[in-house]
Amino acid sequence: MNAARFLEPDAGHTGDNIPAAGPRKPGIQGFALDHSGAWRSQPWNRYVALGDSFTAGVGDPEPLSPGGMRGWADRIAEELGEGRGEFGYANLAISGLVLREILDQQLEPALNLKPDLVTLSGGGNDLVFHRGDPDRMAASLDAAVGVLSATGATVVLFTGPDWGETAVFGHIRGKVAVFNENIRVIAARHHVLIADLWALRQLSDPRMWDPDRLHFSPLGHHTIAAMVLDTLSVPHRLRPLEPKPMPPGSWRETRASDLAWVAHYMLPWMVSRIRPRADAFPRQAKRPLPGPPPGVPDSGPIPLVRPGSVG
Repeated sequence: MNAARFLEPDAGHTGDNIPAAGPRKPGIQGFALDHSGAWRSQPWNRYVALGDSFTAGVGDPEPLSPGGMRGWADRIAEELGEGRGEFGYANLAISGLVLREILDQQLEPALNLKPDLVTLSGGGNDLVFHRGDPDRMAASLDAAVGVLSATGATVVLFTGPDWGETAVFGHIRGKVAVFNENIRVIAARHHVLIADLWALRQLSDPRMWDPDRLHFSPLGHHTIAAMVLDTLSVPHRLRPLEPKPMPPGSWRETRASDLAWVAHYMLPWMVSRIRPRADAFPRQAKRPLPGPPPGVPDSGPIPLVRPGSVG
């Protein structure tokens, strides 16, 4: 399958008219302005997150969270579930999965949980480590999103981040861009939302990333959570955190940093994929059953951040 064939005119749009966050389903925006200008709630009751290590929260350590990681999905659930005892949150993400594995292992369990809000992210492992074909990946994703959307749930997809400024992953930038365009077509076809990591320019700051350069830092997860809540038109208490720019380093410093990363992160990861340890723990979903969010933000007089103010 090639890009020209997948990006068909009958996707319901022209390429110039695709909104950045995808079309939105009326009446299920989470929050909306009423005629008086006040925010009124249209809350979701059950949120299920599907994905890999990105959705599991790797890079954002928190001993009190399942698996020892917090992440953007937990942060979203905390905001959506604040003060709402009926709200349930499940996170089916498993680190290391490629897109096909995510869909095969998580789609049916997610449907069985009957969510009214779903986030689905995958494909990073395919593109970075497995030379995945973005058009074939999109065909699999398209079918799964169609199934999820048909349930009436609000569905949020993610574009891949722009790795163009990184020395190690810059070579896959073109594939990520093609996959992102396919995701935009899928979102338009099935009337779902897009959380646009590619357009989130804050992610170009190295402090948004874990030292392994594959996952996001706590600051990165916080920033992504705020962006997703903005995409859902949900007022929230995730205040923007803007770190000062890093001072420019010399060519030698950059080169030394790249070599240290290869030695301490890339090579050990490659060895672990080729020869897995016999005593390794089985990979399992982070939060397989819906329950209360893992934490509740301070309910004191902290002003809400209106959608669109973080970005």
